[in-house]
Amino acid sequence: MTQIDSLTDILKARYSCRAFLPDPVPDDVITRIISTARHVPSWCNAQPWQVSITKGEATERFRTAMMQAASGGAPPKPDMDWPKSYSGVYNDRRRTCGFQLYDAVSIDKSDRAGRTAQMLRNYALFDAPHVAIISAPAELGPYGAMDCGGFVTAFTLAATALGVATIAQAAIAAYAPVVRAQLDIADDRLILCAISFGYADARAPINQFRTERAAPSDIIDWKS
Repeated sequence: MTQIDSLTDILKARYSCRAFLPDPVPDDVITRIISTARHVPSWCNAQPWQVSITKGEATERFRTAMMQAASGGAPPKPDMDWPKSYSGVYNDRRRTCGFQLYDAVSIDKSDRAGRTAQMLRNYALFDAPHVAIISAPAELGPYGAMDCGGFVTAFTLAATALGVATIAQAAIAAYAPVVRAQLDIADDRLILCAISFGYADARAPINQFRTERAAPSDIIDWKS
C-alpha cells in the first residue's frame, strides 16, 4: 500500500463520534497523538496551538460547567465571530448533515425539544472521557486560527490511526469565558474549539451515519 493510500484510508475512517465509552485513553497514547499532530505546517513556523487536555475529575467538572452554561440561558460569548450565514451549497450540506444525525437517533424534524436535547449533548461532550481545548495567541488573529485548523485535522487523523475516536466542536467555544475559567487559560489566547475524544461506542446508532463529501470536480477551479 502506498503512503497516499494509507492517508486516504485514515481520512475515510475518521468521523465525528457522538457516543463514547467511559474508558480513558492512556497518557502515552494521547502524547503520541500530539507528537504526530505537531508536524503540521504553520505561518512562519509560529506553531500557535496550545492544547489543554482534561481527564478524570477534570473532565467531569468541565462537562458540568459547560452543561450549566448552555442549559442555563447564558448568552454565548465566543472569542471569534460565528459565521454570518450559510447560503447555497454550504447550507445544503449543513442541513443534510443535520437530517442524517436526527434520523440516526429517530428524532423527527418537527421535534424541537428532541433537537434541543440532542444539541445540548455537545456540552456533555457526548460522554467522552477527555476533551482537548485548542487555543491560539489573540495577536495572531485569523492566521493563528487557520494554523490551528491544520493542527485539529492532524489531531483527529492521528487519533483515528491509533483507534481513538474524536469530534471537533466549535460549540464549546460559544462559552469561551467559562472554558477559560475552568481550565485557567490566559486572556490573551483565543478559545477556538474543542476536540472531545475517547473510544467509540460502536453500538450507538448515532455513530453509524457518515457525511457526504463534495467531488473533486466541485472543488477544483482549473486555470490554464
